[in-house]
Amino acid sequence: MDYTSLLNPRTNVRQEDPFQSHSIAETIATGSSTFEYRNSEDSFLRNAQLDDDDIDSDSELKMDDSRHSRVFFVLKKFVKYIGPGLMVSVSYMDPGNFSSSISSAQFQYKLLFSLMVSNMMAGFLQILASKLGICTGQDLASNCRTHLPKYLNWVIYVFAELAVAATDMAEIIGTAIAFNILFGLPLLGGVLLTFLDIIFVLMAYRPNGPLVVIQVFEAAVGVLVLGTVVCFIIELVNVSPSTNWKAVFRGFLPSKEIFSDTKGLYLSAALLGSNLMPHSLYLGSGVVQSRMKAFDIRNGFYSPPVPQKKSKLFLCGSLDGETEQSKYKPSINAIKDTMSYTIAEMVISLVTVALFVNASILIVAGTALSTPMDDDGDGDLENADLFTLHYLLSSQLSKAAGTVFALALLCSGLCGGTVVTIASQMIMEGHARFSMHPALRRIITRLFAITPCIVVVLVQGREGLSSILNASQVVLSLLLPFISAPLIYLTCKKSIMRVSLNGEDRSDQRSIAESIPLSTFSEDTINLLSDQDEQVDESERVSDSVSECVPDSVSECVPDSGSGDPVTTEVNQVSSSDQATTHITTDTDAPQYKDMSNNLITSIFAVLVWVIISFMNFWLLISLAMGKDVPV
Repeated sequence: MDYTSLLNPRTNVRQEDPFQSHSIAETIATGSSTFEYRNSEDSFLRNAQLDDDDIDSDSELKMDDSRHSRVFFVLKKFVKYIGPGLMVSVSYMDPGNFSSSISSAQFQYKLLFSLMVSNMMAGFLQILASKLGICTGQDLASNCRTHLPKYLNWVIYVFAELAVAATDMAEIIGTAIAFNILFGLPLLGGVLLTFLDIIFVLMAYRPNGPLVVIQVFEAAVGVLVLGTVVCFIIELVNVSPSTNWKAVFRGFLPSKEIFSDTKGLYLSAALLGSNLMPHSLYLGSGVVQSRMKAFDIRNGFYSPPVPQKKSKLFLCGSLDGETEQSKYKPSINAIKDTMSYTIAEMVISLVTVALFVNASILIVAGTALSTPMDDDGDGDLENADLFTLHYLLSSQLSKAAGTVFALALLCSGLCGGTVVTIASQMIMEGHARFSMHPALRRIITRLFAITPCIVVVLVQGREGLSSILNASQVVLSLLLPFISAPLIYLTCKKSIMRVSLNGEDRSDQRSIAESIPLSTFSEDTINLLSDQDEQVDESERVSDSVSECVPDSVSECVPDSGSGDPVTTEVNQVSSSDQATTHITTDTDAPQYKDMSNNLITSIFAVLVWVIISFMNFWLLISLAMGKDVPV
């Protein structure tokens, strides 16, 4: 009898194994071979299964570690991009937003839906602004001057300056009211004291300076933003017992009161203007470029010009030549490295900071204004203002609640005035090609905005300030279509939003040939020909001895530097008596571009957003002209 037939090949047991041989012989001698063999087989299979489980567990642990490392890497990199979104979010939580939200609180929480839609539209346009700045390396103002007719550029410039003045007016009024509430300063004194932020901007902000300096400035603004957020968290906790949270959540859904009541539509238009300010589009397209430029400098794609020393007496002058900003063209590598992180940081900042603060203002105001009495005792809450909300919070909750509200108002006014200065400098340099010292620019901008405030304070006092604050938001709503239209046009145009793949017009970018691995061709004599500028430096040709034969014709696909798109190269052998020379020629003589313009769906949605904004704002203008009761 052939006892080897008892062995099951599934066990994968080697017969020379002494343990297995001894076991088989022993079982044959005892006459119970089948039983003992099955026990031995089952034991071996269990051990083998345990070994497989250990291997699978090790693989899963390695995969988990890899995933955790990837997540940690993404989060670590994302932290480096925090800053621009916070600066842009300041535009969505300035004193003008406070005023519009308080006025909207007469509908209690029903206009939360309008607030949310306004923030969604604003976020969409801010993404387009960031995309424009990332792909072109220029802000919205510079792109308007470069790509639009001259007369149209000047018209938009005038509208932009009016928007800056209206925005600055809101910052002045909010800061003056905060000084009055916190320190008892007269309103006129508070208005004059708002010049203090000039010192901060003058000392801290360097738009073309090192990235670390810009990040320190962003961190300082972020502290003020964080202070505003913390203040409203405290306010929400204070008003929570009196808040109908079911009504709050229903407020984020469409309500018939918004559309049936004309005053609700008026207030929705005011919310739209206060939540999307024209200067924020300029700001969003400009502050996103510092990290791209740092990437290109670090990787050798861009060399910044040597800064020219200016006289200390220099205050302003025309920009005859190209500025550093207009010369800079981001590489495709920088765009790919920064695009997703920049847009993600922008969206997260707008949702977690801007939308939260605006919704908190409306919820706090809606809860506080549900009382039948205001600070005048007449119960007329339709004309409630910042003073009214402070009085109600102090009287109904505690003095600390009123103080926290005033601190939030002060933080928003100070950081709002700071970013307005930055945006105004971008607007002047981009549209008018005129450079001005930030301090002088701040003084001129502040004088334009402060003059009507002083007149109103002297003539009408507190009531006049509240009226001019609401009116500034309406002006911003009316100017918004004229500022947003060029943004949509520019981001839809392929000739503007195309990005060079082979680095043309950027003398400092590495050539395509430098990205070809020399080891691929086995130490053959290699001549790198036909770079983007059709110039070949003899010193860059590498000549080595031929160590092995090279085929007559070899075609290889070499990836473009950072583009991910293949570039076809052809290798031809030229025979000689003592050596063979391999020539590499590329088909990159013609410029190559990647289209970064809006796709069809994005373009349609952008036009739809612009139509809604235009309809709401011009309908508001017509209603004002007809003498209807528009809440301003």
